[in-house]
Amino acid sequence: MTVAAASAASVTGAAGVVQSVDWVAIAPPVITAAVALIVLVADLFVPKSRKPLLGWGAVAGLVAALLFLIPLHKSTRSTFCLTTNPEACSYTVDRFTLVLQFVVLGGALLTALLSMTETKEKLPAGEFWFLLLSSAAGAALLPASRDLATLVVALEVASLPAFALVGLKRGDRLSSEAALKFFLSSVTATAVMLLGVSFVYAATGTLHLNEIANRLADVPFQLDTLAQTGVALTLVGFAFKTAAVPFHFWVPDTYVGAPLPVAAYLSVVGKAVGFSGLILVTVIAFPAYADVWGPALAVVAALTMTIGNVAALRQSATRAYSAIRLLAWSSVGQAGYLLVPIAAAAYSSDAQVGATVAYALMYAVVNLGAFAVAALVARTRPLNRLSDYRGLYAERPFAALALGFFLLCLAGLPPGIIGLFAKVTVFSAAVDAGLGWLAVVMAFNVVIALYYYLRWTAVLFRAPEAVAEAEGAEGTEEAAAAPAPRPARPGIPAPLTVAIALTAVAGIALSGMPQVALHFASISLF
Repeated sequence: MTVAAASAASVTGAAGVVQSVDWVAIAPPVITAAVALIVLVADLFVPKSRKPLLGWGAVAGLVAALLFLIPLHKSTRSTFCLTTNPEACSYTVDRFTLVLQFVVLGGALLTALLSMTETKEKLPAGEFWFLLLSSAAGAALLPASRDLATLVVALEVASLPAFALVGLKRGDRLSSEAALKFFLSSVTATAVMLLGVSFVYAATGTLHLNEIANRLADVPFQLDTLAQTGVALTLVGFAFKTAAVPFHFWVPDTYVGAPLPVAAYLSVVGKAVGFSGLILVTVIAFPAYADVWGPALAVVAALTMTIGNVAALRQSATRAYSAIRLLAWSSVGQAGYLLVPIAAAAYSSDAQVGATVAYALMYAVVNLGAFAVAALVARTRPLNRLSDYRGLYAERPFAALALGFFLLCLAGLPPGIIGLFAKVTVFSAAVDAGLGWLAVVMAFNVVIALYYYLRWTAVLFRAPEAVAEAEGAEGTEEAAAAPAPRPARPGIPAPLTVAIALTAVAGIALSGMPQVALHFASISLF
């Protein structure tokens, strides 16, 4: 063999070992992470008076990441695949990945708009934007992950900055306590999940989701108990991120203690992370053990929606931060609805999880909108009580109409058509899977939720004097706790106005064209 031929052979062999990277496929999380590093370095050189530029840089980075989703919609793309098995890949972009990355990056973008004023007045700008973008990068990576190692890394990259974001209000006791509770609960759930992942690896000898599915279908009898235990423990970490019962206790205190934009971020992006991971491991990796996770998730869904809605119903109008607590418990109840199609997928085809994706699109838009209006009210009423929203229509008609629309969407009532159709889609998934009892529980919870959503909506349009008289009739203690007249209203910051307008327009568009979201419930996402 000549020297030239030997050289050519070595190059060919090396090409078979070295992986090619699809940079376009991985662009959304990579751009987000790169902008996070740029913001961190730029913070060292940007003077204090120019710190808002860091926020606009973060917004530009998130917009760029969203734009890079456009060329990915035409076909499924995979990268970081095994050279010995090209079908075993660590990163795949398909319909499921695109929709969840859109929810995550869109939610992070709206959070950034909500945070402009906070970082200008209260929070350290450089640290905040770096942590937010880092968490968003991990959250965007997770839906595309197709092996357990990448899933765990993405989950932790999304979670660790979130702990710091919750505790970023320096000198605030509520913020510090919320961050500590969030951290300790999450670390415990992660440790349990890692134990489950190790059990699954011991039983199958692989971490790639599609290979796990093949090997679990024919696992040796002596490893069956180990595999079942691993499947159950692996689900714990993702159940925690979805705020499913019994892993929900951190939610209300964390939302109250965190800066309001961070609470909005956790309510949408944090949930998207948990549900995307839960769908990936159940539908792709663990279909052979559907008889283990299917009934468990059905029971968890029933408990989650019931406990969340009952707790939201019990919120007192005059309690400090009662509006945020209601949104927190409402998000727990909504998590129960989102779990229903995943549980149904254990009894029928995996297409059922499309109902979760469709519902998640609706929930992300209207819940971020509700938090945006709450951020507006908090500018004059920092205690953010439900009673602080009385007569909001007389003071800020656009904000009141927007919040009323968002609450009706969450309740599933017209004109929030997308909320109604999304609930019907989830309800149909339970019925089609033979989970009639779960459909009944869901119907019962929808009725409970109607009461507290409508009660809050009614307060928006009642005259302040009329509400004060009604509260005074209930007892002197509540009358004394009623809020004082509102101070002169300050102007609304432009980024906050844009956030409310964007979510309102998106919610109205989805209600006018519900098929945009609901068609995911009738197609296969993988």
